[in-house]
Amino acid sequence: MLKRLTEDQATAYRRDGFVYPVQVMDREAAGEFRCSLERFELEHPDYMSGIKGQKLHLVTTWMAELVRHSEILDAVEDILGPNLLCWQTSLFIKEAREPSFVSWHQDGNYWGLSSNDVVTAWLALSPSTVESGCMKMIPGSHEWRRVKHKDTFEKGNLLTRGQVMDIKLDEAKAANLVVQPGEISLHHVNIAHCSAPNQADERRIGIAMRYVTPEVKQITGVPDSATLVRGIDMCGNFAIEPAPAYDFAPAAMVFHERVTNTRSNFIYKDAEQRPSIVVETSVLNSS
Repeated sequence: MLKRLTEDQATAYRRDGFVYPVQVMDREAAGEFRCSLERFELEHPDYMSGIKGQKLHLVTTWMAELVRHSEILDAVEDILGPNLLCWQTSLFIKEAREPSFVSWHQDGNYWGLSSNDVVTAWLALSPSTVESGCMKMIPGSHEWRRVKHKDTFEKGNLLTRGQVMDIKLDEAKAANLVVQPGEISLHHVNIAHCSAPNQADERRIGIAMRYVTPEVKQITGVPDSATLVRGIDMCGNFAIEPAPAYDFAPAAMVFHERVTNTRSNFIYKDAEQRPSIVVETSVLNSS
């Protein structure tokens, strides 16, 4: 029994590797989350770039609420099943008429995860349209083998390494994933996707929430963690992350720094460039 998706939507996901739009909240609720995010931006600008801007659900209560949002989890459950971990959250913000973009890539190529039981729920907090630089995806590319990528670290590329698929793609086959505030798209970890610069007069604001099943493992040898958001975890492949008691609780800030720095060891694995601060790989097992 499907909880949130229709049979047609579930079929589209299996066939194409993505489905959109799926409404998970009304515009008013999306507007409230946008206000929380933009207030956070003003108060904590140092968290808005680099790997420090990932996993904000570990330090902010509004993001912790969002990754546990029942309508989002219902849609993800229709793909992955009842036991869900949130492995990562990332912000994707393009200012009005700025050149920021995302190159063609496959997420699973550099995450170090053991299987494809990984779904991204991408939530729009402002209109994500062709003009504003919505995601583009090539239907069926989730069935491809993982394609070799090359790192560019190109200025304006919103990806951590500026990674790009080392293959010629027929962009005419790409679908534009237009979503409005309160809607999500769901996409497979292996789908080929990108997004162009924002040519609209409004910011394009999206939050990517990455969900995995408990059976998934981190296979790079670097300790990894995730947040149990639904069901049970009988596998113990990830250190379980606690929700913050309140925004920027000291213990939560220490844990967030520890986790994000440790993750640099696999996000930037084999990269020619990497952040200057990378902690020892045993740190997640320390008290």
